[in-house]
Amino acid sequence: MTSWLGRRLVELDEVESTNDEAARLAADGAEHGTVVVALAQTSGRGRLGRSWYSPPGESLYLSCVLRPPLAPEALPPVTLAAGIAVAEAAAGRAPRARVQWPNDVVVDGRKLAGVLSEVTTRSGKVESAVVGIGLNVNVDRFPPDLGRPATSLRLETGRLHALDEVRAELLDRLEIWLDDFFREGMPAVARGWRVWGGMAGARVRVDLGAGRELVGTAGDLASDGGLEVVDDAGRLTVVRAGDVTRVAL
Repeated sequence: MTSWLGRRLVELDEVESTNDEAARLAADGAEHGTVVVALAQTSGRGRLGRSWYSPPGESLYLSCVLRPPLAPEALPPVTLAAGIAVAEAAAGRAPRARVQWPNDVVVDGRKLAGVLSEVTTRSGKVESAVVGIGLNVNVDRFPPDLGRPATSLRLETGRLHALDEVRAELLDRLEIWLDDFFREGMPAVARGWRVWGGMAGARVRVDLGAGRELVGTAGDLASDGGLEVVDDAGRLTVVRAGDVTRVAL
């Protein structure tokens, strides 16, 4: 049972995007902890504007309105904090769920969930933040054109799961990790990463954009939430933006 997250719960049958709806509510003055949840999204979004597969009634789509007491530059790791909460909530059903930098939860490399955080600032201060989560729950097959392997709680366990139970567990863990992050900042995220991060020591390829690529070994998180990667020449790079994929050894 949460104390502040979801005290105002907006339940909808269908929206274009729960993040867009939460952002609209935030602009209208919605209080800290407002949660928007929908049975279906017609234009669900992931990172970098990618679409999010959102079949009606089969998965969890929700977004939270936050008004954190943090400076804008301190807020980016909130995405990782939310990912840690998702992994922890899912682990009772999918024990191998792990956070993949910067915003995914995966099971053995297959995408189980994604987190999308969007921040609105005014006069150099955070006015509101929206943290959206898409968690694949009862999907039993995915389109072949997703671009990467995906999975669901149903595929991992061989059974259906009640969406309201999954939502309650997720909100419970999310409130705990958000409280820790708002109070402690990156040390809280680093603590969770040591348990739920699944990348340390992995061989990774980082698409840095503009035709640039980095291949190396993933390490710890930097003090700002970036991912430390050591290339084959021993040079350390802190990746703060880019797509990270594992490379088979």
